[in-house]
Amino acid sequence: MIAAHDFYENEYALFWVENGILFFEYKPDVILTLNVVKRVVADRIQFQNEKSYPVLCDIRGIIDTDKSGRDYLAQSGSLLTKAVGLIVHQKVSITISTFYLHISKPTVPTQLFTNKEDAILFLNNHL
Repeated sequence: MIAAHDFYENEYALFWVENGILFFEYKPDVILTLNVVKRVVADRIQFQNEKSYPVLCDIRGIIDTDKSGRDYLAQSGSLLTKAVGLIVHQKVSITISTFYLHISKPTVPTQLFTNKEDAILFLNNHL
């Protein structure tokens, strides 16, 4: 159960709200299977308490995904989000993210960034 409403951590990710933006950071070496994605999305939605946010999602900890996980994210991963900025740095993250953007077609504005500042500027347009 989520106790504090300003910060939450599960075995896969950390989330917190700062200046109207939901910051979401995957922990190192996460593989996005369907079960992992369902847990992360459910925890995020509960954490948000029915409030929609622009989301800065740091995916640098993800090392792999499976199709069912990507499909679930495309269908349900954008619930209660106004826009998503994905922070990437590794070749694997860029490949995964580009594939997700072009194949899964998220339902909210979503862009890739290599630095946090540019992502925050993008998300500030969706506050």
